Amino acid sequence: MNTNAKVFLFYCRKAGADNRPEREHRTAASLPRFLPFRFGERAAVGCFKSRWRLLRCDNSGARSASGTIKVLLFIFAFVAILFLISPAHAVEAGKEILLWPNGAPGSEGKTGDEKVRIVNGERVISNIHKPSLAPYLSPADKATGCAVIVAPGGGHRELWSDHEGHNVARWLSDRGIAAFVLKYRLARETNSTYTVDDHALADMQRALRLVRSRASEWGIATNRIGVMGFSAGGEVAFLASQRFDSGSPLKPSGGEGRDEGEPALNRQSARPDFQALIYPGRSQRIESATNSPPVFLVCGYNDRADISEGLANVYLKFKQLKVPAELHIYAGSGHGFGLRPNDTKPVAKWIERFEEWLADSGFLKRP
Repeated sequence: MNTNAKVFLFYCRKAGADNRPEREHRTAASLPRFLPFRFGERAAVGCFKSRWRLLRCDNSGARSASGTIKVLLFIFAFVAILFLISPAHAVEAGKEILLWPNGAPGSEGKTGDEKVRIVNGERVISNIHKPSLAPYLSPADKATGCAVIVAPGGGHRELWSDHEGHNVARWLSDRGIAAFVLKYRLARETNSTYTVDDHALADMQRALRLVRSRASEWGIATNRIGVMGFSAGGEVAFLASQRFDSGSPLKPSGGEGRDEGEPALNRQSARPDFQALIYPGRSQRIESATNSPPVFLVCGYNDRADISEGLANVYLKFKQLKVPAELHIYAGSGHGFGLRPNDTKPVAKWIERFEEWLADSGFLKRP
């Protein structure tokens, strides 16, 4: 959608000298968030540029009955147009899935509600004690069998859940790639008792097992499930790509491994099939091994040195071990670009490069 196109909103106020109602104009980007605009739409906003005189107001602001009918007809037409231009295939998140329905290990006794603050229209989440996944599943006729678990960033103090989470998941699912936004526990939040290596990592590992355990139900191939992380979420993603196991086998006595009562889930592998690290934090911790999942790396040239220079070293580590790797460093960009609908810079195309990389790597199989 052209977010610079102007949409004219007419409303009844005291008429001016020419007996015309005043009008307000906004860019499409400033429209209320409840309107069904999504990525990639080509909104038919040009029709609103016509000088329709739908409201006639006298100087007292009164309006005739016929004018009221016209207004109602206009509102109906406006809503109908929005419905028609909104893609029928747009995918919205399903109901959040708790990773541990009976409570996450290490979160016992923590009952506080999540906190959400709004920054420039974006949801920033903290105080997470019930880690979960928000699923974005593609329609069966578009599904490629590939899935990505997306971990937003926020310095392990909070999660910037839209431009590093839901925006990305929506874009992927609209192209046949199932996506799951991970809400993981925060290790550096004030008074937090969590750690990155014990709790945030456990949440990602649990998410991988959960998606694999329901892969058949969701039309996902169990060998095409990967992770993506932004900033602090990138650290969670690369740790999961370094510390994984093939699942908990049945004990000789017939009992289960950890988390008794969920054997099907716990026998699933926690190894990601690929990893996408988008300006990951603490890149010096990234380790490469011959069994490392293929890696897709993205950052901005102006990011801090441990990322903008560190990822170049990370790429070389993987290449030396012949682990498939691809690196993109975008000039003129820094940290935290994520995916935003109004970003027209070259860095906004990173997700298209990611989709191409998935296809070239054999992770996408179109229906």
